[in-house]
Amino acid sequence: MSGHETIIIIDFGSQYTQLITRRIREANVYSEVYPHDFDVSCFQNENVKGIILSGGPLSVYDEDAPKLNPAILDVKVPVLGICYGLQLLCLHYGGKVKQAENREYGKAQIRILYGTDLFKDVKNNSIVWMSHGDHLTELPEGFEILGKSDHSPICAISNEYERVYGVQFHPEVVHTEDGKKIIDNFLLNICKCTGDWTPKNFIDEKINSIRDIVGTDKAICALSGGVDSTVAAVLVKKAIGDNLISIHIDNGLMRKNESEKVGKLFDEKLNLNHIHVDASERFLSALTGVTDPEEKRKIIGKTFIEVFEEEATKIENAKFLIQGTLYPDVIESVTVNGTSATIKTHHNVGGLPEKMHLKLIEPFRDLFKDEVRKVGKELKIDKELVQRHPFPGPGLAIRVLGEITKPRLDILREADDIFISAIREAGLYNKIWQAFAVLLPVSTVGVMGDSRTYEYVLSLRAVTSHDGMTADWFSFEHDFLADVSNKIINRVRGINRVVYDISSKPPATIEWE
Repeated sequence: MSGHETIIIIDFGSQYTQLITRRIREANVYSEVYPHDFDVSCFQNENVKGIILSGGPLSVYDEDAPKLNPAILDVKVPVLGICYGLQLLCLHYGGKVKQAENREYGKAQIRILYGTDLFKDVKNNSIVWMSHGDHLTELPEGFEILGKSDHSPICAISNEYERVYGVQFHPEVVHTEDGKKIIDNFLLNICKCTGDWTPKNFIDEKINSIRDIVGTDKAICALSGGVDSTVAAVLVKKAIGDNLISIHIDNGLMRKNESEKVGKLFDEKLNLNHIHVDASERFLSALTGVTDPEEKRKIIGKTFIEVFEEEATKIENAKFLIQGTLYPDVIESVTVNGTSATIKTHHNVGGLPEKMHLKLIEPFRDLFKDEVRKVGKELKIDKELVQRHPFPGPGLAIRVLGEITKPRLDILREADDIFISAIREAGLYNKIWQAFAVLLPVSTVGVMGDSRTYEYVLSLRAVTSHDGMTADWFSFEHDFLADVSNKIINRVRGINRVVYDISSKPPATIEWE
């Protein structure tokens, strides 16, 4: 954190915690997520304007249920408890929570009994989203009931003197009709935030911070050609000028002609005169015989760092490595609440050697993808680049399922190029968050002409999303899919069957590995 206004979210394990962060940032207020057992003293020198206690999957009476650290309330800023967070506040102030006879999951209506700043302009009997088995049965002293629902007689509470508020429902989810108003009311009316956390302010702050950190030393930027690393490079170049050395590594896992295309983009459009390193044989050799996706990621991450460190030895005073790590990468790779499992390791947050000669600078570590796009737009980077679909750090290594070989990579490259080109030609590219093809380690029987074939299955994947944390599959016209399938099977030797993935995240992830 820095001097800008910050809302702290205390995570008690809710599946919606990251949505709270999103909603706050959409109001141009900065927010961060902390585990429930963090050290509150770290706030002493920060500009904390409010604290939100998230929901959680457990009952407050479960033996291993996370507790409320009373020191949070000593920070003397407004507090909003959501669901489990409300119940913790109720118990702390002497109220009662019991298991409900009728659990509430899904949509309910809230009847507003008492208007406060929290419910300003919120429609009475509006729809809210419930997800709880316990509920409040006795109000703590000094609190008032703001609203109730059919199964929650104490659905929203406040103590205006203490500036403590709580709601049993989830205002952060889209199903809560006036959820955005409620969150905005807490931020602007109660916490008195000014909503000045904008891309321009972020850029100015990061430029000053990076200048202070790097000084007169040099920094190396790992340029993949994706949105994150490219925007990071442009930002860092503004901070330290020619002391930024951009390096693009061709790892042999890029899409068709991608290294050549992004090289021209770096030099001609962005003035990021870069060093091109062809390390494709080294990566493919290291991946020989490896089929486990986690092992692939770790090998690729380790090899990336090794190559960069070797290049750094050729550059005098190179002390730093710039990476485009994003908040979802950190969330998925690091346990935030003490109970969540690692979903997958990202090469830029996992698999790094313990002793690394270059110090990491990750300017976007606290941002979501759409926030990076806004920063790119503010930096005047071409819209075509800023709107590029995400591409994973391990590249096609995690889209060729099973063993990675150059022939299999080449098959995937051709098929993927046909798919993405068709999407662009149909004017659908910017309506889709991410689209790609996956080569499966499965062969099926086919017929081409009078000959029997036994070739690979290719899966197409396209999703819509706001930030990559959740995603829905994109609904193509059937004729589009039929045409793409026909082109791939006719043009790409080695594929005789094409399928389309209609899984959402969750329960699936966007990538297959």
